[in-house]
Amino acid sequence: MDRRKFAFGKTNFILLAIGMCVVIMGFLLMAGPGTTETAFEPDIFSARRIKVAPVVCFLGFVFMVYGILRKPKDSSNEAK
Repeated sequence: MDRRKFAFGKTNFILLAIGMCVVIMGFLLMAGPGTTETAFEPDIFSARRIKVAPVVCFLGFVFMVYGILRKPKDSSNEAK
């Protein structure tokens, strides 16, 4: 199959995979124990869960958009 028919190159897929890993890492940073009816958990208001993790997720999504919009370099010098 001709490689020129693919919309993404190898670099695009690598960038998408890295972006997805960053997003997953952000969601893992948000995870933690929740408040129950019997006990209040003050960790739900920690800076890690309400500031750092959403920023990490946002940067991962921005990185994924860059991976989608990045134009793959043409390996051949032929102009058709």
